[in-house]
Amino acid sequence: MNTILKNTISITVITLVAGLALGVVQDITAGPIAAQAEKSKEEAYKTVFEDAASFSEYSLDDKGQAEDLVGYLNDNGFSAQTIDEIMVAEDASGETLGYAFTITDSEGYGGDIQFAMGVQNDGTLNGISILSISETAGLGMKATTDDFKNQFKDKNVEKFTYTKTGASSDDEIDAISGATITTNAMTNGVNAGLCAFRYVEGGAES
Repeated sequence: MNTILKNTISITVITLVAGLALGVVQDITAGPIAAQAEKSKEEAYKTVFEDAASFSEYSLDDKGQAEDLVGYLNDNGFSAQTIDEIMVAEDASGETLGYAFTITDSEGYGGDIQFAMGVQNDGTLNGISILSISETAGLGMKATTDDFKNQFKDKNVEKFTYTKTGASSDDEIDAISGATITTNAMTNGVNAGLCAFRYVEGGAES
């Protein structure tokens, strides 16, 4: 057996073993990773809807509305935003308090930004909780601070805009200095969530 053939067989065996090992590791870690992601999401929902005793899934597929919601968002200018999940927030007696949304916005400077937001039945935004973000340290990552997030808290507006000269009304937020792209992504993401809320509440038919 010549050297080339031996080397080829050795490389093939090593590749197969490494591939199998990687597959085993992925199988072992997939469960815990998924469980942690679910736990983080549940904690985020509780953060944005503190008054809720429980959450139940609002299934668009069961109602045949999944494609309609995507179309509604697109019609309103939210083609870069995805509604990943909608949960019904309920009190201890099972009454609906509002909805919690998981949203992914693809407009971030460092890639996708995923966050949760809670909206009461009357359209009041309780607040937002970021689940995943990879923006620039010291700039876009300031979107994770309470100073930025609290600008959306307890506001009842149709949509938000951002300003660099100081917010002067409930529907304005102060842009993050040096991170306009991140600010724009967060603002559009929240507005997409408010748009989805109007759809769930029947706004698509009005």
